Amino acid sequence: MIKKGFLLLIFWTLILKAQEPVVWVTEFKQTSDTEYLLIFKASIQPKWHLYSQKLPKDGPLPTEFIFEDVDSTFELVGITEESETVTAFDSIFEMDLSWFEKEAAFQQKIRLIQPELTAISGEINYQACDDKVCIFRNEPFSFILNSSKVLAEVKKTIDPESLKKSKALQLQLKNRRLLMQNQSQNIDNPLINLFLLGFIGGLIALLTPCVFPMIPLTVSFFLKQSRSKSRGVGSAWIYGLFILLIYIMMSLPFHFLDALDPQILNTLSTNILMNIIFFAVFVFFAFSFFGYYELTLPSSWGNRSDAASTGGGILGIFFMALTLAIVSFSCTGPILGSLLAGSLTAEGGADQLTVGMAGFGFALALPFGLLAFFPNVLKSIPKSGGWMTKFKVTLGFLELALALKFLSNADLVGHWGIIKREIFVGVWLVISILLFFYLLGWFRFPNDQKGSKITTLQRFFTFLVLIFIFYLIPGLGKNQDGQLSLLSGFPPPVFYSIYPSHSECPLGLNCFKDYYSGRAYAEAKNKPILLDFTGWACVNCRKMEENIWSQPEVFNLLNEDFVIISLYVDDRKELPEGQKFEFKYPNGRIKTIKTIGEKWATFQSLNFNSASQPYYVLMSADETILNSPIQYTNAKTYKDWLQSGLELHRQITKQPSGYTF
Repeated sequence: MIKKGFLLLIFWTLILKAQEPVVWVTEFKQTSDTEYLLIFKASIQPKWHLYSQKLPKDGPLPTEFIFEDVDSTFELVGITEESETVTAFDSIFEMDLSWFEKEAAFQQKIRLIQPELTAISGEINYQACDDKVCIFRNEPFSFILNSSKVLAEVKKTIDPESLKKSKALQLQLKNRRLLMQNQSQNIDNPLINLFLLGFIGGLIALLTPCVFPMIPLTVSFFLKQSRSKSRGVGSAWIYGLFILLIYIMMSLPFHFLDALDPQILNTLSTNILMNIIFFAVFVFFAFSFFGYYELTLPSSWGNRSDAASTGGGILGIFFMALTLAIVSFSCTGPILGSLLAGSLTAEGGADQLTVGMAGFGFALALPFGLLAFFPNVLKSIPKSGGWMTKFKVTLGFLELALALKFLSNADLVGHWGIIKREIFVGVWLVISILLFFYLLGWFRFPNDQKGSKITTLQRFFTFLVLIFIFYLIPGLGKNQDGQLSLLSGFPPPVFYSIYPSHSECPLGLNCFKDYYSGRAYAEAKNKPILLDFTGWACVNCRKMEENIWSQPEVFNLLNEDFVIISLYVDDRKELPEGQKFEFKYPNGRIKTIKTIGEKWATFQSLNFNSASQPYYVLMSADETILNSPIQYTNAKTYKDWLQSGLELHRQITKQPSGYTF
């Protein structure tokens, strides 16, 4: 159901790009020498509604008119009056709200303080929704008072040079119908992967000192306090169900943000400031696991929840589950933070977070129900002890390693050139060595017990860490093609290296990072184009390059038969001043293009109706689409896709089959 909703969200987002749900026009009437009546009219698309100015505080954003230079050059007379609204229950915000359908009209009286005033400007802030998605807009307006001519067009104009550059982004593609079909056969189901990731996180949380001791105590409580075994088992399962629901509920506020702007959560992965914040938060989490401080929610929350749990019945069981979630936060908080960062910086946003939280809650709840069915197993559960502290500290080292990934994202996107691939691997190597020495007992953290023995399980994990250390060492060398393939997507790309390289493209391939120069080269060499929409912070892009492109048959095709144009949509490097421009969408909306990433992201959405990466398109130099686009997939599918596009290009250019360029 969630996946279906997510697909619908994408569909409606694409529709919005083609046509604005609300279109504004303005006019005015002069009622005296110094007084005017400003009129705003909105045309609303079918199935959409525009919210009123008068809404409750906890509801959506109301329509608001903001005037520039008010009270200095002119004054408002009375309030902004609005036409008749519809009041009904809103399924998105789950409350009775007032809105407009089909059309809306607003009137504002003004009085000039300066009679020589010739223009009044400002903006309209509004929110509009249908039954699936919401949008928020800031619409500028302007009234020219010194003539009868009204600026009915509320959108600003752009200069001729910007208009020329905007038109240059629009390709004259042939075989557009192929863009409606996506040949990708994803190896992984992202929702299943997120659920499994959350589930693993929940299993990890079970082994922490905050949760593990609670399992036998809680199960025993239900079995002993109930009149019958079946009733005790039922209470334990209800308890587990409430744990699952509580963690799912934690993700619900993020759906509100996702509804306002479906892309707002997805853009976090490429935002430099947010990645730095995530880095700092993860380091903070790590030192919490090390035992230097504890992350706790206000004690009053736990006390109130615990007091409510004594009431008995289903409500009492719910508050028992809530108490567990609150008191275990010092251990589960960092894990949930990792899940939050990983989910919200992935395509899918709040939907993926909900699935991940469901996996986490399910893993946390499962032992309570299963052990209630098999109470004899309780006797064989390991006793709480120092091993849980060591496990928690180990998680701290993992948090440090994950923190570096976010700092690396900021470095890549911002082109700082600090955390090169070998630096990244080196830091991970140091963290792994420190973990190895810790597991051997060479040093301790504040909560570690003195004189604790090294168990067999601890020796096993120590051995695994040692293997990982030896696995990382080749990643410090110069020739790293094919190295660290299991970690693809985590370290920076191979070409982002401290060692000099003849190519800044994956695997040493020749590529262009500008569409127009790449197309010119393809035309001169009569080769097909592989248009590669990628990103510096794109994990699946690195997996494709290092695991799929590196396959000999695929590599040879790319190296010999194609012109690769890699466009990084998250590149935050600013364009030269002469190349910055304002882009005008077909619907009239204007966006300032300041960075390389903004240019190519706009280029992708405008021509291919896609905002995902990796995204591969095969086309000829005359902009003929050769086959349907493809995304993250396996080596065989990708090779067959390349070959089919190559064969069609040969037919178009009348080259013999098997011809090599």
